[in-house]
Amino acid sequence: MKVIGLAGWSGSGKTTLIVQLIPALVRRGLKVSTMKHAHHAFDVDKPGKDSYEHRAAGATEVMIGSGKRWALMHELREEPEPDSRALIRHMSQVDLLIIEGWKAEGHQKIEIHRPSHGKPLIQPEDDQVVAVASDEALPGLPVPRLDLNDVEAIADFIVAHCGLESKAGTQRARKGAAE
Repeated sequence: MKVIGLAGWSGSGKTTLIVQLIPALVRRGLKVSTMKHAHHAFDVDKPGKDSYEHRAAGATEVMIGSGKRWALMHELREEPEPDSRALIRHMSQVDLLIIEGWKAEGHQKIEIHRPSHGKPLIQPEDDQVVAVASDEALPGLPVPRLDLNDVEAIADFIVAHCGLESKAGTQRARKGAAE
């Protein structure tokens, strides 16, 4: 399974780009999954639901399933927060796993950078940044600069960089996007 991260400061457009990239990559015949880091407490369940009550009662893991999907919730309790590598081991094998966040970890990533936000580039401090997607020119950048507004070009870069073969054919994928 190939892994590429999308990293950047809050508000840079990581989620927006991922939501646009997924269909562009799927049109190329690739199976894509995502993994997102949250810097805050979150819950995918609701008080009063049976699965929530199982966790509240002390269950370490609760799996819920239906005819449409399943989800496994794992309570860390007193365990340390796992890093991205530990969580990747729980993911099903697909062609490409896109990781949002975890900007300080060691996987290869594309930095999402908007100079107008006034935040510094991550790339000079992180040798795992293989390209920067930006909405402005970035003179002197030692890695490729991708146009943040050209999702198809970013998808092409990911396919080439990760050594993935487009199963649907890039020409066909681009044609379908234009229709």
